Amino acid sequence: MYVAPSLLSANFLKLEEEVKAIEAAGADLLHIDVMDGHFVPNLTFGPCVIEKISTISKLPLDVHLMVKDVSKFIDLFIPLKPKFISFHMESEVHPIRLCEYIRSQGIHPAIVLNPHTPIDSIKHMLEFVDMVLLMSVNPGFGGQKFLPLV
Repeated sequence: MYVAPSLLSANFLKLEEEVKAIEAAGADLLHIDVMDGHFVPNLTFGPCVIEKISTISKLPLDVHLMVKDVSKFIDLFIPLKPKFISFHMESEVHPIRLCEYIRSQGIHPAIVLNPHTPIDSIKHMLEFVDMVLLMSVNPGFGGQKFLPLV
């Protein structure tokens, strides 16, 4: 298990301070949510911002792609060499192929489940991923209260 605070709840005007506070708190990973405005109704960090964040943090990155059709976006994030690239089962037609590609690039593939997606839906994926992220909120916005069902 990893402790991976999300930058989505950070004060974006003080991002470097927020990253340093996450490091000081003892986090294992820095979780960065990437949203495209289609898979979820919000826009967030892109590759340029993530690249800058990687220069100010010693923590390994988990780039969480909340995007429609991950395959179209993946090559924007591979050069950043995060420890993990996480994507939603619900957003990818060929998740096994995508996991194999991510791994071939020296990055750990991870799968994400929305709160109402049955856990059984990823059984066939477990041998292809190095981490499973169970969403504790409906994806799309930071600062939400945890859903009790999770």
